[in-house]
Amino acid sequence: MPNSKHFVLNGEEYSTDGDLTLFELINYFDYDTALLVLEYNNLICLKKNWNTIFIQNNDKIEIVTIVGGG
Repeated sequence: MPNSKHFVLNGEEYSTDGDLTLFELINYFDYDTALLVLEYNNLICLKKNWNTIFIQNNDKIEIVTIVGGG
């Protein structure tokens, strides 16, 4: 499909046929936004930018969740 975008999330390949923001991606996979760090194309991405960054073809996204414990 001409509008299909392929990207890598935490080492797994995915694709989307529409426009998708980082925030929408996080919600789709049901991540707790208060407990994660997002790396977008090898750079830490601030939470305030998640709604304005649209996934592009060949993007690399890493999501690291913070877990408490002792």
